[in-house]
Amino acid sequence: MTDVMQERAGVQVLMCDPDGPRVTTTQDVLDLIGAVFLGAEVVAVPASRLDESFFSLGTRFAGEVMQKFVNYRLRLAVIGDISGHVAASPALKALVHESNSAGHVWFVPDLDALDARLRTVA
Repeated sequence: MTDVMQERAGVQVLMCDPDGPRVTTTQDVLDLIGAVFLGAEVVAVPASRLDESFFSLGTRFAGEVMQKFVNYRLRLAVIGDISGHVAASPALKALVHESNSAGHVWFVPDLDALDARLRTVA
């Protein structure tokens, strides 16, 4: 499977393949954003594709990734169980909570939760 464009809950979403390349650099993020110019409003990235540095806020990688999506007026949805990362980092827990309260970056456990969230913006 490769990354594919799908309409979910009335919104065009670039669904990233869980087995696709890891997102480890800002260039990887820009490559995902470039693929979105096919018409997606949201990029859904499995948490497993994100480098461990994304979940370690001291690296600032998560901030760089999130800022790129904000700059390009796109939404990022991180899909999957990140409870282990959140339990290990109060700062990450706060970031996830704040992000889920805002509009550009969401952390959701599965595709059903993504669809529910998309219905609120469609």
